Amino acid sequence: MPYSAIGPIAVHLPEKVENIDQLSSMFAKWDIETIFAKTGVRNRHIAAPDQCASDLGVAAAERLLTRYNIDRESIDFLLFCTQTPDYILPTTACIMQHRLGLPTSIGALDFNLGCSGFVYGLSIADGLIRGGIARRVLLITAETYSKYIDPSDRSLRTIFGDGAAATLVEASAEPSLGQFVFGTDGRGANTLMVTEGGARLKAGAIQPSKRKRWPSSLFMDGPELVRFSLEVVPPMIDRLLAQSKWTRDKVDMYLMHQATALMLNHLRKRLNLDLEKLPEALEHYGNTVSSTIPILINDLRAGGRLRPGKQTLMIGFGVGLSWAGCTWTETWQAKQCEFEPIEAHREAA
Repeated sequence: MPYSAIGPIAVHLPEKVENIDQLSSMFAKWDIETIFAKTGVRNRHIAAPDQCASDLGVAAAERLLTRYNIDRESIDFLLFCTQTPDYILPTTACIMQHRLGLPTSIGALDFNLGCSGFVYGLSIADGLIRGGIARRVLLITAETYSKYIDPSDRSLRTIFGDGAAATLVEASAEPSLGQFVFGTDGRGANTLMVTEGGARLKAGAIQPSKRKRWPSSLFMDGPELVRFSLEVVPPMIDRLLAQSKWTRDKVDMYLMHQATALMLNHLRKRLNLDLEKLPEALEHYGNTVSSTIPILINDLRAGGRLRPGKQTLMIGFGVGLSWAGCTWTETWQAKQCEFEPIEAHREAA
């Protein structure tokens, strides 16, 4: 039975950038520095009005396939994680298969998960590979949460950015992706939700956990999500370590979903970790939901901090409520020149 490993990753960010200085000039009453201290976000990329998650995902995948000379015929399965699909139907992954020129013999599916989505996607790819169904899986994560956010919404506009990542997951002769653990608690569905557009009639729909302060379609109960994360993440780590027979001193890095700086700081204190052990990649991207972890991995690789042999725990948590973790030993080797600066991920003007 083959193992599975994370190969190259490519990131794509929309051209438009919003920064906190612009927001400060637009909203004089906003305490921008306090907001930055809590969010850790200085710049966010925002999709154009006619630009969908699939457009960002296709651009990231094209960059991956072209830059690393990946034969399109070698892709056996396409997984697309998004909560902002192009249509209710058909499946956006089917449209992306055609746009990317991938074989019609592949499998392709969407799955609707947010902050835990990348780890879930890795588990699906790992299962396909270990089961002998696929040898190369293209995992794309892409979100355009900005389309759900009203411009006046200080609580959300300052946090979420749009972006996409394409990750090649492939069969490997040596162990890399290891144990997976999951958690689900639908009682918290009303803490982070889009309140419009679904089939549930308004009379029977789940209501947000608190009164909405802004007219955004997206609602988030930040304090409750912090409480939830501090409650579930440490036990999940203990469970993951026990199942994998790892000890804490074997873990070089904890690769967490990049929610906000406040959330990550709380987790560092709870877990007694420093910035080196629990790194951050929020300032120039914002919270890109399912793409935060692959963007973080890409940055750590580019900076030389994540090299073959490094042992990590990968942790996603949030909307659902949903959480997922896995052990991962980095095995992909690349020359430094293969990495691109942050600016190269953006669209050409």
